[in-house]
Amino acid sequence: MKLASILPSCVKNQLLLIIGHKVTKYSPFFRTFTRSFNMFCDMIDQIIEYNKTFVAQKGYEKYLTDKYPDKKLAVLSCMDTRLTELLPAALGLKNGDAKIIKNAGGLVISAFDSAMRSLIVAIYELGVQEIMVVAHSHCGACHMSYEHFHHEMIARGVTDETLDAIRKCGIDLDQWLEGFRDTPTSVRKTVETIKTHPLVPKDIVVRGFIIDSETGELEEVK
Repeated sequence: MKLASILPSCVKNQLLLIIGHKVTKYSPFFRTFTRSFNMFCDMIDQIIEYNKTFVAQKGYEKYLTDKYPDKKLAVLSCMDTRLTELLPAALGLKNGDAKIIKNAGGLVISAFDSAMRSLIVAIYELGVQEIMVVAHSHCGACHMSYEHFHHEMIARGVTDETLDAIRKCGIDLDQWLEGFRDTPTSVRKTVETIKTHPLVPKDIVVRGFIIDSETGELEEVK
């Protein structure tokens, strides 16, 4: 049983009192204890604990907005962790400015996939008028292939029988987990898929870009 499942949420403070240390969060003892405690906690458990403090201290107040994007903009980009804060900062976007849709590679892989569905909702329900497709340098989806995933899946306990059953249901795993070979070409393909989609109005502006994963510099893909 994990420590996080048997101790109360205030475990750190309680243990500090029990031990009798009068410390601050900057003390060596506190840092050592925190590292040891975190080893026994799932990351999600740590996030839940943080969230309680965030709400109690009203940390949400500076983020309050409504569901409609102020700039009438949607951004389709990659889920890469380097872009978590860099992307909105480099684009000058704050909470409430735009609808940001993310997936592996910032792709629309078919006309009716989840990314395209989100864009359609953003246009008709949320008033989006412009769409930016923003790929990035050194993307992990570049040269991604099912062959790589197949070995990883088998190693993690997925059987070939399961994979064969999925194929028999009509799912082409090679295509579904295929990445791309050239980033500009991939951006052009996604932009074209959105522009020519039968449900996208002709007055919607769609443009493609590549953002530098380190500096945040944008390069438009023509």
